[in-house]
Amino acid sequence: MLPRSVTDRVARLREAAGRFVYGLTGYEFARHALAMRHEMEAVFMVVTLGDLIGVPVLPPVYSVRLLPYVVPQIAAWKRDMARRKEFLEKDEYDLHAV
Repeated sequence: MLPRSVTDRVARLREAAGRFVYGLTGYEFARHALAMRHEMEAVFMVVTLGDLIGVPVLPPVYSVRLLPYVVPQIAAWKRDMARRKEFLEKDEYDLHAV
């Protein structure tokens, strides 16, 4: 049987290798998925509660029905919309190093 310190080192090495492989393969996919989720939530909020920022899309009846589900996110969404210069502004369309 191996001493406890050796098994701990092997476990830490295995965990570090797993994190390294995740960084090589899956990290960018996870970041992209989070960015896409954020954009889809922003589009959903604009479609449902766009009248709060001056974009009347849906009749207010549907917005009122969805209001209890989106109340916790309204303040953060308004800040995000106020921070953007353009609604469709994304980092993907920037010309990096050009």
